[in-house]
Amino acid sequence: MKSVTRSLRILEAVAQQQPVTVGELAKHFGLPKSTVQRTLVTLHEAGWLRASRGDTTRWEIGARVLAVRPAALQGASLFAAAREPMVRLRDVVNETIHLSVPDGLHCMVVVDRVDCDRPVRTFHQIGDTSPLHATAVGRVVLAHLSANEVAEVVARGLESYGEASVTDPAELRSELAQVRRDGYAVNRNQYRADVCAIAAPILEANGTPLAAVAVSMPDSRFDEDRLPELSRLVADTAAEITARRLSR
Repeated sequence: MKSVTRSLRILEAVAQQQPVTVGELAKHFGLPKSTVQRTLVTLHEAGWLRASRGDTTRWEIGARVLAVRPAALQGASLFAAAREPMVRLRDVVNETIHLSVPDGLHCMVVVDRVDCDRPVRTFHQIGDTSPLHATAVGRVVLAHLSANEVAEVVARGLESYGEASVTDPAELRSELAQVRRDGYAVNRNQYRADVCAIAAPILEANGTPLAAVAVSMPDSRFDEDRLPELSRLVADTAAEITARRLSR
């Protein structure tokens, strides 16, 4: 139990002091650097921490932490701003709505969901992760990142999850340019077979992508003729969430 308590306290300290070094944490807790390093690595492997992109010797919390939301977090600005627009979008399209945030350049994390009442529907557990390049939520985030950040994602390799996955860097960059022009991204069986989604970005005031909202459905209900309507609804919902959050 001591090790569990220590891990939780180190996680809390990282959240409060991030980005923070092993040495700073060791001094804070009066522990050997080797003990702190082992704890940090364990938390990183479990998805709770990540190395800072600005300085890899420093640690910060990952977006997965958002998946464990105490009741108080429901009042946080993103969740408070997103919930009502997500419910309204669900009511209009009667499909599942997801809110996802980027965990650095590593993946997208589902942090909220509004289910539809259809007997056959898509389902993603809160805390589920998905790749940036192979999902609609991931591509609307990538489309608003810098060329260097996109290059970093590409350099790790574009894994294939099926025949529809985009694995060619040039093709991905072309799609991202199209996403920037359109304001939304479409995923049709690129990550999970028979699962489709349309997503739009939720942006910070400076244009940095904070999150993405998506409508998700089985491929059997994906209708190309409805794409203009659905993409507009999703983009309008994302814009409303952005405006509501920035006005708080």
